[in-house]
Amino acid sequence: MPIIKSARKRVRVAHRASVRNSKTKRSLKSALKLLSAKPSTKAHASAQSKIDTAVKKGVISRNKAARLKSRAAAKAKAANLKFSGARKTTAAKKTTTKSSTRPKKS
Repeated sequence: MPIIKSARKRVRVAHRASVRNSKTKRSLKSALKLLSAKPSTKAHASAQSKIDTAVKKGVISRNKAARLKSRAAAKAKAANLKFSGARKTTAAKKTTTKSSTRPKKS
């Protein structure tokens, strides 16, 4: 056990991070196993979501995530799953010009 106060804190922080990372890894593995065992659109979406979450939290790299997503999509395709396509964004684009925000001179 470390003696220095900052070293003790690093041990506590590292332990919390390892617990958090192991939970993320475990949920990722279980989602991928579920997709392998019973391929469905719901299982595929769950696996994609867990992969994205793991990347966001820094548990796996982007390249590994791309490889896992590719394999998951191949398994889904082999199971003849139907997908509705890419997600559609509903955010409207704002286009303003400077001339429209200025008051008119009379």
